[in-house]
Amino acid sequence: MEYTTLGKTGLKVSRMGLGCGGHSRLGLGTGKSEADAVAIVKQALSLGVTFIDTAESYGTEVAVGKGIEGFARDQLVISTKAGIGWQDRNATRAEMRERVNACLTRLGTEWIDVFHLHGVRVENYAYGRDELVPELVKLKEEGKIRFIGITEAFGPDPRHQMLTPAVEDDCWEVVMVGFNILNQSARDRILETTQRKGIGTLCMFAVRRALSNPESLRKVVGELVEAGEVDRDAVDLADPLGFLEGSVTEAAYRFARHEAGLDVILSGTGDLQHLRENAASINAPPLPPATVERLRAIFGRVDSVSGN
Repeated sequence: MEYTTLGKTGLKVSRMGLGCGGHSRLGLGTGKSEADAVAIVKQALSLGVTFIDTAESYGTEVAVGKGIEGFARDQLVISTKAGIGWQDRNATRAEMRERVNACLTRLGTEWIDVFHLHGVRVENYAYGRDELVPELVKLKEEGKIRFIGITEAFGPDPRHQMLTPAVEDDCWEVVMVGFNILNQSARDRILETTQRKGIGTLCMFAVRRALSNPESLRKVVGELVEAGEVDRDAVDLADPLGFLEGSVTEAAYRFARHEAGLDVILSGTGDLQHLRENAASINAPPLPPATVERLRAIFGRVDSVSGN
């Protein structure tokens, strides 16, 4: 496993992060047991993963808490999240405090290394920054949170309309951003700023449905050609990424892992073998330069899809 420093936080983190949400939710989303989910966490730690990302809404915090038992807490970086919305309205400061405390309880830990406002939409951003961040700062002063982050809702916001202005504010120490082969728009819109300001970055959506299912990939690329975001002559619509060596999934992880400005590549699964394969891909060398340039040339204008 390779390691880096998460922006200016000073936290040492594995380049691969265990993502505990998505379709799988450590397998809980596909019918597996809590014991199976705990086994995924323990396997990730045994592979050298030190960064684990979960959330209030995922229903995986308890499994993460059980999975990290027996491991030195100060050697792990635990990230969790809660949305601005609460019971059909925006959460109050007091409610956000209660929710942070509930996360701590479910995780069975005394502190959260990175606490994010989760999946923030552009219309709710100002409320979260102005009303909820001051409460998170108090929780940080009390030692319950070490660093404050924000995550975008990349599915409905593939153009980073919330995060582009947000990274110019000084309250965010870590951000979670969507980036993959099909939508590389974060390179110019987000990562230039995060690198300049020393904001830690977590990459989500490195691999989603369109990069793990050939039929979905053909459909998405066909739609991008129709929309004029991909040149028709640049791709074989029957096999759009057929020029890649190895699997598309492996190439997608390698592409994200070696993108300048991305610190941690999140990977979620409920399958132990799949977990090991993803770790091998993230730890693999960069793709050949000619391949990277070709992917940039084909998909460099795309900003309308998330790959989900």
